[in-house]
Amino acid sequence: MKALNKTWSVLLVAILMALALIGCGDKEAAPKDATPPVQQEEQNNEAPADSGEELKTTYPLTIKDSTGVEMTFEKAPAKIASLSPSETEKLFALGLDEEIVGVSDNDDYPEAAKSKPKLGGFQVNEEAIIAADADVVFTASMNAQNAEKLRELGVTLFVNDPKTIDAVMENIELIGQITDRQSEAKAVVDQMKQELATVTEAVKAVKDEDKKKVYVEFSPGWTVGKGEFMDEIIALAGGINAAGDAEGWFEISEENIIAANPDVILYTDDVVDEATKKTLDQLIKERGGWDQIEAIKNDQVISVDANLLSRPGPRVTQGLIEVAKAVYPELMNR
Repeated sequence: MKALNKTWSVLLVAILMALALIGCGDKEAAPKDATPPVQQEEQNNEAPADSGEELKTTYPLTIKDSTGVEMTFEKAPAKIASLSPSETEKLFALGLDEEIVGVSDNDDYPEAAKSKPKLGGFQVNEEAIIAADADVVFTASMNAQNAEKLRELGVTLFVNDPKTIDAVMENIELIGQITDRQSEAKAVVDQMKQELATVTEAVKAVKDEDKKKVYVEFSPGWTVGKGEFMDEIIALAGGINAAGDAEGWFEISEENIIAANPDVILYTDDVVDEATKKTLDQLIKERGGWDQIEAIKNDQVISVDANLLSRPGPRVTQGLIEVAKAVYPELMNR
């Protein structure tokens, strides 16, 4: 039986959890029905963009998370926790190192996250979360039952579930409002916008008929379709998702991928089959009939950084750049 290393075992379980949420009809697992984070209009705390004034939050601040749950913050939270790697990266990017009292077991970036108290992985450690006594706990796409239970235990749980890069940036700005780090959030988002523009400018001349088909495999037999930020990344990089006929994260039909005949295959370089010690690209190339795929015939099976692609956080636009370089190196390396 194939065994994945830690990073992609983590991602695969997350995919399965997301699929379970779909069965339950949870808003987090249904992007088209998700309630975007909305700040009440009377609580608009941003200074005019050209005022030169520092952006400050006015409290009390009442907002909704992606599940539609409304909460009010009377002041900037002094103790903050995260249960998702993407949310942890956002918090550190906003300079909230000292306020962070706990992170998930899977957090490995930045380096400082590794030394923070651990609050559990896919099995929620309720005792540790309660003991952390955080003013707010940020998470992404948590199982609906776990989220409800934590809230019943008195945990202020704020769920983010961005499906696009714009939504990721909005989440960062929203966390900046909650934590009174709006200026820091603006700086992070401005950098992300620059990275996004670098790619869109480089590939804008690619005609529709010349766009390459791109297939992405995150763990053996698993890919992503419409409705997830990874699908948007492929499009922004000037490509066409070879698995874009389906939605969400799903297990592939090998015959369908052969029929789609992608020009480029992207794979994550940290997946290893424990029994054979083969890497994901080796597994892909050995599949029956896949040697007829253009990407394999032309040696366009390219590794990508797992975390940059799998985490909808402040580094997602760096992941976009990596994808664009893999698909159109001649355009990105000018």
